Amino acid sequence: MTLQAIKWAGGRLEILDQLLLPHESKYIPVNGVEDGWKAINAMQVRGAPAIAIVGSLSLAVELLGTTFNDKTVLRQDVEGKLNYLCSARPTAVNMKIAAEELTLEANRLSSDDSISDAEEMKKQLCLKIEAMLEKDLNDNRNIGEFGALSFLTRAGVNGKVRVLTHCNTGSLATAGYGTALGVIRSLFHQGKLEHAYCTETRPYNQGARLTAYELVHERIPSTMVCDSAVSALMKSTTIHGVVVGADRIAANGDTANKIGTYQIAVVAKHHGVPFYVAAPLTSIDLDTPNGDRIVIEERPAVEMTHVGGQQIAASGIHCWNPAFDVTPAELITAIITEHGAFTPGELADKITPLKKSL
Repeated sequence: MTLQAIKWAGGRLEILDQLLLPHESKYIPVNGVEDGWKAINAMQVRGAPAIAIVGSLSLAVELLGTTFNDKTVLRQDVEGKLNYLCSARPTAVNMKIAAEELTLEANRLSSDDSISDAEEMKKQLCLKIEAMLEKDLNDNRNIGEFGALSFLTRAGVNGKVRVLTHCNTGSLATAGYGTALGVIRSLFHQGKLEHAYCTETRPYNQGARLTAYELVHERIPSTMVCDSAVSALMKSTTIHGVVVGADRIAANGDTANKIGTYQIAVVAKHHGVPFYVAAPLTSIDLDTPNGDRIVIEERPAVEMTHVGGQQIAASGIHCWNPAFDVTPAELITAIITEHGAFTPGELADKITPLKKSL
């Protein structure tokens, strides 16, 4: 049974505080947009799909607790709060896309004469937000199935495969099941996974704290390695493929993901190991032509200098702490979505009609 990072029922939102994992599993309430912004910014919730869902649901919580008498006022309130939520962590595009979609829906409902009043408009908006939760779960399962098929087809082995992943892309980063970790889950459930390797993912240790936690929880055969051990691992062990998530994918296939992804892709290329990106369509930003245009969030130095509140670095040292890096499209074998796997070169042509149909 996969972990549940987001609980939503009866207009009440709770999230699993990921800062406390793996030592403590504690759900905290999110009572509105301000709570949602803080939880995203502080990384109590993280992972591009989960950020969009929690941000949007935090808006629903606030709307359900407020009475509106004017549709225009409601529309303006929704647009302002969505823009604010987008500022919590700017690199992940899913929140931006969700904000654009909900803003368009608010504008449509506001101008629709068949929607008699603001309270009915509010109800329709909240129903749309709720649907995002179920859609993300279904999309993740499809990503897992398509990813496993693509992985096994390219690996060309009769037996089981060994897979490496980086950062956390499982139930804790999504509505459930996961993207890249969802591919590993699908391989495991099909009896095709020999072993999964996860990195520790410094400096925030999402791999050690979260991915390892999920793998152990589901009894998936797995081993954690230091970020700096990936090259040695690929030299000493046959790795059939790397699969990672994405916080934003540019139109040309360049992909922003957790810092350290780029160097793993370089090493994989050197060793002839296929490198996959698993992400929903909402992580693909066709308005961004290439990776050079992706804004990279920089995190506080304390995340590097301290672990668990204990200082490990020399006082006074300067730190550079980008949260993400960009893997060039030429290093990516395929991008796995809920609609299938695509090479970076065919991404724009294949994805554009799919996104327009949503």
